Order: sequence, then structure tokens, then C-alpha cells
Amino acid sequence: MQHAPNNPPPVTPLPPPAPGKNPVIVPAYNESASVAHVVNDLHKHLPRADVLIVDDGSTDGTHQAVPDHTPVLRLPFNLGIGAAMQAGYRYASIHNYDFALQVDGDGQHPADQAHKLISALVETHADLVIGSRFLPDNTGDTNNTHDPNYKPPATRAAGIGVIRAFVRLLTGLRITDCTSGFRACNRGVIQAFARWYPEDYPEPQVIPLLHRAGFTIHETPVTMRPRTTGQTSIPFLKGVFYILKVGFALLLDLSRSPWPKKKANQP
Repeated sequence: MQHAPNNPPPVTPLPPPAPGKNPVIVPAYNESASVAHVVNDLHKHLPRADVLIVDDGSTDGTHQAVPDHTPVLRLPFNLGIGAAMQAGYRYASIHNYDFALQVDGDGQHPADQAHKLISALVETHADLVIGSRFLPDNTGDTNNTHDPNYKPPATRAAGIGVIRAFVRLLTGLRITDCTSGFRACNRGVIQAFARWYPEDYPEPQVIPLLHRAGFTIHETPVTMRPRTTGQTSIPFLKGVFYILKVGFALLLDLSRSPWPKKKANQP
């Protein structure tokens, strides 16, 4: 059930953040096989980050697989990616973080690529930076140990292409990877997401919503690994139905204004 804008999902007591750190929000649903690697990878490459696992009602012991000293926010039952991410952003808002990273719990997002998102957020002054699998990397990064030619399955690629067209039609923005969950955002977006966050298809939905509210969106090239464990939260065997549902959700969002317009001096 979608939470009302002024009633975000409750956050259980967690250790307060250390000064100077920023969070990496990791939504996880039945990711016991990969979550430990994800956490260790993040601690290795982002030693000053606060990693927060949001366990979205997993039934496979995901929370027990999380390494010690890593906070886990356990939702009482499976609420979906939207509620899981809103809970994480609510935590980030409560503790006044300056920016937050979003990383999937299935191991597709290598932690050594996260610096690209953070750098782009600072250099472009964007409010939201999306890590794109489809943009060419012209940075000359020689520390890339992952497959630069990673391609999703044909059905998934087709779905991404259709959703990309929907988003461009609604916003005029050329977002190449609107379903990517590898993202970084600033405090203004954190506060917006803590107040309200789409339930079913948040990755593409927030793009036109943020655009209409005056927030700026930027993409930066990253590489990703194919999923090796767990199951995707998107039923691509029913790809056509999924695309129709996403398209309808994007059109429905035209009637929504969940966040106030960004102010000129808002960070």
C-alpha cells in the first residue's frame, strides 16, 4: 500500500551516522546469496560511507547474511521497492545527510563505479545522477575490471527502449537508462523522496516527477555486472504487460505534484 505524502514508512531505531559520512541505501529482497559481497565491496571502495541495508520483508534470512556492524532496517513484510527506498531516504533525511547513493542488493552495481556518480553530482551540480549502462565511457578509466560490453537480455533491452521513449516524450530529456537503480542524489532530492516516493516503478517514474518540480537530472556512464543470484523484482516474462503498466503509471503521474517546486537557493 502506498504511504501518504505526510506519512512515510516508520524507520526502526538505528545507530546515528558519524560526522562527515553519507549513506549508501541498499534495498534487498531475498538477497542472502549476494548481500554480504555487496556490503564488503562498498566498505572496500567507500570506506567513509554509511551502508544501510533495507530488508524488504525477505524470507531467506537476508538480514542474517549482512556482515556485522552494518545497520539493517527490516520492514515487517514485503512492501515493494518503492516503500523500501522511501524508508531509506527517510532515514537519510532524518539525519540530514548531504547526499545519498542507491545501490541494488543483487550485486549488479560494482562499488568501484560509485565514485563516478559522486563526482558527477558535484561537478554538474545536478540534483539526481543516474548511472547508465548505455552511455559510452570517454573518461579514460583504466581501473575498470568489469565488462564494458554488458548487454541486458533482448526482452529487457526492448522494454528499456520503450520506457526511454515514454520519458523523453513527457520530459524532452534523453535519459538512456531510466530503469537503472544505480543513483546518487543531493539533500533536496533526499527530502523529496522522504516525503513521497512512487510505489511500483520508482526508477522511471521519479524522472518526469523531479523534472516537473524543477530538479535537474544527469547521467554518467558506469559498467554493471549481470545478476548472478536471486530473482529480478520485475517480471520480464510478462514484458508487454509490464511496459503497459509503466506507461500508464507515467501518464498518471501527469496529474500528480507530490513535491513543491525546487526553490532557486535550494541545495
